[in-house]
Amino acid sequence: MTPVEKFIESAFEAYGRISGNLSRRWREHANRRTIIILVLAGSLMTVMYLYVIRPPDNFPLNTLVTIEGGATVADAAMSLEESSVVRSGPALQWLIVLTGHEKDVHAGDYLFKEPRDLFSVARAVVIGAYGLEPARIRIPEGARAKDMAHIFGNQLLRFDREKFLLEAQPMEGYLFPDTYYFLPNATEELVLQTMRQNFDARTLVIDAQIKESGKPLKDIVIMASLLEREARIMQDRRMIAGVLWNRLQKGMLLQVDAAFLYTLGKGTYQLTTKDLLSDSPYNTYRNPGLPPGPIGSPSLNSILAAVTPIKHDYLYYLADRYGVTHYSKTYAEHLRNKRKYID
Repeated sequence: MTPVEKFIESAFEAYGRISGNLSRRWREHANRRTIIILVLAGSLMTVMYLYVIRPPDNFPLNTLVTIEGGATVADAAMSLEESSVVRSGPALQWLIVLTGHEKDVHAGDYLFKEPRDLFSVARAVVIGAYGLEPARIRIPEGARAKDMAHIFGNQLLRFDREKFLLEAQPMEGYLFPDTYYFLPNATEELVLQTMRQNFDARTLVIDAQIKESGKPLKDIVIMASLLEREARIMQDRRMIAGVLWNRLQKGMLLQVDAAFLYTLGKGTYQLTTKDLLSDSPYNTYRNPGLPPGPIGSPSLNSILAAVTPIKHDYLYYLADRYGVTHYSKTYAEHLRNKRKYID
């Protein structure tokens, strides 16, 4: 064997020994490296979850969050971060871009009923899962605009109570009481438009009776609003309508206690002598004719009762404490009924 061959052979032997030692050491420390890698990966995932993925502590529950129309994915992501929907706007942006949905972000109002993580928020905005469900809102018969503002304001998140009251006052009595279904982001303009259209649609059903009565719609609605508060059953409403139209025809004061509910919030058994002398234009004990406007929103039955009064000669009525209405033709008879059924 030549010196060169011996050198090559010794070199291969040395390489074999070194390689064997390295392999042996690699195998000896393999478990340690695996553990280190797993610990590092777990730590990274924990940090990512805590500071990027999980919902913010002040996640906005049951609050409208808006992505403006025309917003880019970067604008939308930063808007959601500012609203505390996600912890990191850039992370949301890159997640949407990496999944190929940068052009699929849906603008509009979002409502979250429970905290959402980064992935869930990303899915919601790219498929347009707004989370908006119609709210069932009941407006009772006889409700005033003030009552409606309170009811809608408690359930609609974009509803401006003051603006509603300002625009609803001229429509008092013409906002039909009914059960409505509005999305949580419905505005006062939409509510007013819907209620007034409902009034027009409902009264169209009795348009023939309204025209036949020969009375202006304004007077009919005012009368119906009084009837709504004065009686519950249709028979009594039509009887009382007869009494009130009779009094108006004779130039008598209406003296309807229900009008005080609109101005003072007091019912028949709460009124004082001072109340009866108040200078309110709705005080029908001092001012002749109908009140200047409706005292609430009447039901269709009350409107129908106002235009189809029962013909009779009664000029007085009173309801006892059991809700039974008693009628009389003279003031003396009325006083006897008062002593008998109330005093």
